[in-house]
Amino acid sequence: MSDTLDTLENITYDELQEGDSATFVKTLTEDELVLFAAVSGDVNPLHLDSEFAADSAYHERIAHGMWSGSLISAALATVMPGPGTVYLEQSLTFRQAVKVDDTLTVNLKVLSKGRRNRVTLACDVRNQNDEKVVTGEAKVIAPTQKVSLSKPRLPKITIER
Repeated sequence: MSDTLDTLENITYDELQEGDSATFVKTLTEDELVLFAAVSGDVNPLHLDSEFAADSAYHERIAHGMWSGSLISAALATVMPGPGTVYLEQSLTFRQAVKVDDTLTVNLKVLSKGRRNRVTLACDVRNQNDEKVVTGEAKVIAPTQKVSLSKPRLPKITIER
């Protein structure tokens, strides 16, 4: 899904097939790193303090692991299955650090369909160098009614430094 798309359309439970796949791409900016810390309350200096992070195993600041996890949520909610999806469960394995200006691609693949509109999806998140940064599995309730709606306009947020 691109940030330029103005319409969100779901894929219903009946339309989904095992093996179906979708992607979602996003680049981590400095502002988003700071906003994620503010919204989540995770102010670990490994994410926010360059001097502190310089003495870490990564030698520089890294993103919150759950920022990458939140991209999986965004992909499920906006791409596949899309609007109306209910997120039930997620397993995550963090394989590599994400840094400011990294571009992540979330790859979703339908593994199975179950009773009561349950769907299990493989989740694979890779950086711009095609290196795995997160892997896991999601379980959702897929929507049963087709919807197509305008993408909401979010407010502009300014960060004071």
